[in-house]
Amino acid sequence: MSAVKESVDISRRPEDIYSYMIDPTHLMEWQESVVSVRPLDELPLSVGSRVVVTRRLGSREFPMTMEVTDIDPPYSWHLRGSGGPVRSEVQGTIEPLGDGERSRLTIDLDFEGQGMGKLLVPLVVGPRARKEILRDELKLKELLESGAA
Repeated sequence: MSAVKESVDISRRPEDIYSYMIDPTHLMEWQESVVSVRPLDELPLSVGSRVVVTRRLGSREFPMTMEVTDIDPPYSWHLRGSGGPVRSEVQGTIEPLGDGERSRLTIDLDFEGQGMGKLLVPLVVGPRARKEILRDELKLKELLESGAA
């Protein structure tokens, strides 16, 4: 079962949303906790590609290597985190709405704690992710619909 699952309807075609979402260099534009992104492999991402994403949690920064485990352009992708006290799984799906000029983006997150992360997940990471994903999806919607992205 996922820890956090949220959807947002965006007035853009699935292809437009997918091309923005699958480019990790955009993460800092719409995810408030991301402080840096460093691709370890060439872009565009494909199955097996890895990216180090560093997030700020309170006053600390936590890097996590994310690996693409599945990809189905322009409708879905799956990333799995490794290393660090908290490991995440991210499933993104995009479904066309109506005439295909609008889409529903769903982001499904799950977390696994290792060591001290076993305490962090239920007390800090999960609750914070629930709050942050709502703001992040609204920021993403604003960016994509304004044509800024």
